Amino acid sequence: MTTEDVMKSCRLCGRGCGTDRTKRAGRCGGKSEILAARAALHMWEEPCISGEEGSGTVFFAGCPLKCVFCQNREIALTGKEPYPEGIRALTEKELADTFLHLQGMHANNINLVTPTHFVPQIREALRIAADNGLQIPVVYNTGSYERPETIRMMEGYADIFLPDLKFMDPEISARYADAPDYFETAAAAIDEMVRITGGRMDFDERGMLHRGVIIRHMILPGHTADSKRILKYIHDRYGSAVWVSIMNQYTPMPGIGKNYPELARRVTKREYARVTDYALSAGITDAFIQEGGTASDSFIPAFDGEGLL
Repeated sequence: MTTEDVMKSCRLCGRGCGTDRTKRAGRCGGKSEILAARAALHMWEEPCISGEEGSGTVFFAGCPLKCVFCQNREIALTGKEPYPEGIRALTEKELADTFLHLQGMHANNINLVTPTHFVPQIREALRIAADNGLQIPVVYNTGSYERPETIRMMEGYADIFLPDLKFMDPEISARYADAPDYFETAAAAIDEMVRITGGRMDFDERGMLHRGVIIRHMILPGHTADSKRILKYIHDRYGSAVWVSIMNQYTPMPGIGKNYPELARRVTKREYARVTDYALSAGITDAFIQEGGTASDSFIPAFDGEGLL
């Protein structure tokens, strides 16, 4: 199928809304034009992604999930024009040039953040970039609310998958993302990522990841039980075929306490320790664990159009 065919009845994400995105925005907030808000070296990914040079990160605007606690909400909750300042519409050629520019800045990889709803366009941009010398690995960095068919479109284009596994309990995912089917949808997508990478983690001599899957889970305040269930599922399902990143960087956005008072605080040290101790007791050894006061604005960059060509 061509990009236009996909856009005329879009079912890339778990919503499956079928919107004709050549005419109007889907539930993700995106039309058929690529929308991005930033392209820059990012130092705050896992060590094997960022390294010392940084990850060449492109933040796309819009999102299939639109979680109520989203830390990138100023660009994720798009859907009405005019778009917020800093969001740029790009052609596939301009996106390809952006990838090549990041490679020229010595980025360790191209990191596609929230790419789901632009996969056909991104794939074409990566093809153009490869024809013009793009050689560094490509990271598919996603909330995971997408169809396996969408992930298959990235086979041969993405080398590393960095999916979230946010929720297991359907009541939690319904409350925070209006997606009671989140877990089964994300699990099927992640299965496809593991298939594509061959269930192996390939690192170079510097310890940088060149191929593989790192599943991220961000602990939410008061929800450690769901976090434990998720970690058990990952370990039972994939064993050493994937790595896990256990994140404590949840930051309450202004005003969230009005409708979600349970989310109006950060994760405590005790909560984080409870989850990481559980992971170790469950046999998870290939994991990234954050240390210190990681819930800070350092994880939320300025979405001002920086680096978009």
